[in-house]
Amino acid sequence: MDASLWVAKTGLTAQQMRMTVIANNLANVNTVGFKKDRAVFEDLLYQNVRQPGASADAQTIAPTGLMLGTGTRIIATEKIHRQGNMISTENALDLAIAGRGFFQIQQADGTFAYTRDGSFKLNDQGQVITASGQLMVPAITVPVNSASLTVGRDGTVDAELEAGAGKVTLGQIQLARFINEAGLQSIGRNLYRETTASGPVEVGVPGISGIGELTQGSLEASNVNVVEEMVNMIETQRAYEVNSKAISAADGMLRFLNNNL
Repeated sequence: MDASLWVAKTGLTAQQMRMTVIANNLANVNTVGFKKDRAVFEDLLYQNVRQPGASADAQTIAPTGLMLGTGTRIIATEKIHRQGNMISTENALDLAIAGRGFFQIQQADGTFAYTRDGSFKLNDQGQVITASGQLMVPAITVPVNSASLTVGRDGTVDAELEAGAGKVTLGQIQLARFINEAGLQSIGRNLYRETTASGPVEVGVPGISGIGELTQGSLEASNVNVVEEMVNMIETQRAYEVNSKAISAADGMLRFLNNNL
């Protein structure tokens, strides 16, 4: 098979995968705390017909080589952890992180996951949980006779009790951070999992040592820019069309050889 057909085929595959990434970004434009993905391309191995610096004759060397590329591929999808816009909800259990950090979530198997989605709820025992029913860590339990709930920028949670019974401190929300946030593994349900690439988790008080602060009554919107993604979609479509034309051109050249030689 002609090498140009294979090269163009790798371009089609890569652009199709990039379109999938863009479609996922657009599908999550309204997902709270969602971080957009970016496709990372790399070129494939080269066929070295002549090495750069090889001897051209007895007295001179070739200043350049003859290397034929074999195409491209997507090697990774990178999460862009850019701050999303703050959306005011006036809901006491809605929390947004301004800056770096993730909420810690305990999964059913006892392991921890991490999220930027601060749309928390209460279960039947008054514990703060996610929309999927998973507990926030450290655990916060709201008394049944609470009249109002206040969460400070440093994560301190206070409850004002009914009938003028006073105010009680329920605990303090801590945030997790990683040296390489792009190395976290996305596992769905707005959750991330720690990996070797992300580095070990560091847990601290909001607003201290570079960890972001909390904003009560707000949510962090998706950081997907619809206009930007539409431009990327058009660019991907054009690149796909060009690779398709390259296949058609190579096929026409081979057909000409078969018919005339």
